[in-house]
Amino acid sequence: MSALKLTDLADEALIALDNLSDLPSSLRGSQVRLGVAGLARAGKTVFITSLVHNLVHDGRLPMFEPWRSRRLIGAELEPQLHDDVPTFDYRAHVRELVDKRSWPQSTRQISEMRLTIAFESASYLSRKLGSGKLHLDIVDYPGEWLLDLPLLGKDFAVWSQETIDRARQPDRAAIAGPWLEHLSTLDPSEPVDEEAVEEAARRFKAYLAACRADEHAFSLVPPGRFLMPGDLDGSPALTFAPLDVVPKADAPKGSLLAMMEKRYDAYRQVVVKPFFRTHFARLDRQVVLVDPLPALNAGPAALADLALALEEILGCFRPGRSSWLTSVLTRRIDRILIAATKADHLHHVSHDRLELLLERILADPIARAEKAGAKVDVKAIAAVRATREAEVRKGGERLPCIVGVPQAGETIDDRGFNGNEEIALFPGDLPENPEILIQQVETLIQEAHRHGQRSGDAPRGPWSGRAARPDIAMDTALVPDLRFLRFRPPRLETTAEGMTLSLPHIRLDRAIDFLIGDKLA
Repeated sequence: MSALKLTDLADEALIALDNLSDLPSSLRGSQVRLGVAGLARAGKTVFITSLVHNLVHDGRLPMFEPWRSRRLIGAELEPQLHDDVPTFDYRAHVRELVDKRSWPQSTRQISEMRLTIAFESASYLSRKLGSGKLHLDIVDYPGEWLLDLPLLGKDFAVWSQETIDRARQPDRAAIAGPWLEHLSTLDPSEPVDEEAVEEAARRFKAYLAACRADEHAFSLVPPGRFLMPGDLDGSPALTFAPLDVVPKADAPKGSLLAMMEKRYDAYRQVVVKPFFRTHFARLDRQVVLVDPLPALNAGPAALADLALALEEILGCFRPGRSSWLTSVLTRRIDRILIAATKADHLHHVSHDRLELLLERILADPIARAEKAGAKVDVKAIAAVRATREAEVRKGGERLPCIVGVPQAGETIDDRGFNGNEEIALFPGDLPENPEILIQQVETLIQEAHRHGQRSGDAPRGPWSGRAARPDIAMDTALVPDLRFLRFRPPRLETTAEGMTLSLPHIRLDRAIDFLIGDKLA
């Protein structure tokens, strides 16, 4: 996929001015602006909270080199950089996790916070000059907003055709039925009928919501604000839907097509572009959190849809090598971490397989980012580890299990849980060789890319240069048989002196080391 053109010269000038306004703060110490991205329920809030909690409370971070070499002096919260952005409510989230043992609410608005990290340099000469400081500015925003970024590079007709083609595919056709039925009654050239517009928007939004439900677990459901409208709920900018039109079709004045185009363009200009310019285009490093477990549970179609969504999102990043000049004029993201979250829901034998799976299905966007000069890593993590591992004997067989307390209301095999009972669960294993599963996903992605070519888009994706594989049947028997429950956060351990330890995790230290370890050298 060729890079989408998301900005013009005026946008770039405004981005440079914004960067210049941050310059006085960055001169008082090294600064990194870290974006935490991810689709809905990927665990962004938990990731940020645990990262900060472990740095502030000297958590166990053996693979974080400054911690391991005892060069980490400490970390503390400081007033954030921008007064016009809501503050990430770190303390409230810690209370939720530690005191109530419940997960924080999903991100519903953009927020930020600043963490200042003091450290001793690894260089003898630098240590003699005093300790160093790194200002880590963390930006959190709803996962749904990410889905909007590719819209900046697509006009109404292209977006409509892509969306309708996707809805007509076999895996979505049934849930799209009510909306597609109404779509067939609309004539884009006819005069505007406001009731028809509102009904089209209502059915389209219902279709998007159904796509994201657990039983389908589809990820590619733009526009994202349709699922999280906030104070724009009911506004004309959120009351439109695709129409069955060809690219560059005439839009007579006063026609349904003219209105839908106008509202779509307003959505991009008023809602999407300010977010991109003010926040997304000003990042230095990026975490992309992915919860692949629902997609794995739902099957190859959902996994392919997740790969396509991530491919589009990664195509909107601005990767490249960073320098002092680029940080002033136009920031480039020089490190991208793709983190498969909730690794504690699988036994550790499946963690490497999960990383391999993500590396393969995201091979092309990863290669593009690396070619532009960015470093990219893929890790299976759990920002807060809610389970521990054990072995259970069953019929003479030893099963690798996870042990934890399911949330109240969770059920499995018609058994319900009250939120207090600890259980051992065999979650299933990812296949040791995921090649068959990858080939199934490959076939579905290639089919989606062919639909994209029919709507005027360029070939794209990890397999855009390969032929589809019709010989690979969609054999659901080859899909991993995985069983997932939502577990409560753990009860924190205390030391002999009564001190509460930091939040437990899986590979959070490796994630932190990749993201900022070089800045603390």
